[in-house]
Amino acid sequence: MPNRRLPILLLAAAALGTAACADRQIQNNQGYIADEELANSVQPGVDNKESVEKALGRPTLASKWDNNVWYYISRNTRQLAFARPVPATQRVLIIRFAPDGSVAAVDRRGLEQVADLTPNSDKTPTLGRESTLLEDLFGNIGTVGAAPGGGGPPQ
Repeated sequence: MPNRRLPILLLAAAALGTAACADRQIQNNQGYIADEELANSVQPGVDNKESVEKALGRPTLASKWDNNVWYYISRNTRQLAFARPVPATQRVLIIRFAPDGSVAAVDRRGLEQVADLTPNSDKTPTLGRESTLLEDLFGNIGTVGAAPGGGGPPQ
């Protein structure tokens, strides 16, 4: 009798353990933690680089091609156990400065800018002949050591 109950108890424990983990999501915050009130206080024509840095802090990154563009990037992701993280929200605050250092424009972007890049497959496409493992192993038999011009081994 006790031997029959053990598999049932183990199955029930496994089912409970799986159910407990099923709705556990890992949430992660990355980048700049935005304070909307401070971000909304940045006004074109009123603020400059110094006042923006005092209000929002240093930017996440400055444009490589133009030092007059600053980016404040924040992203929240969620994932289940060992799955890939999926972006839940993303905010990008783009501040463009005029040549004199005053704020020229403030733009906001969101999750619509996230691109999902997936690889083509597990196999990299290549040009040329496809050979099997056996062809790779035994394909050079008879060609290794042969002299050009059909000459035989030295005597």
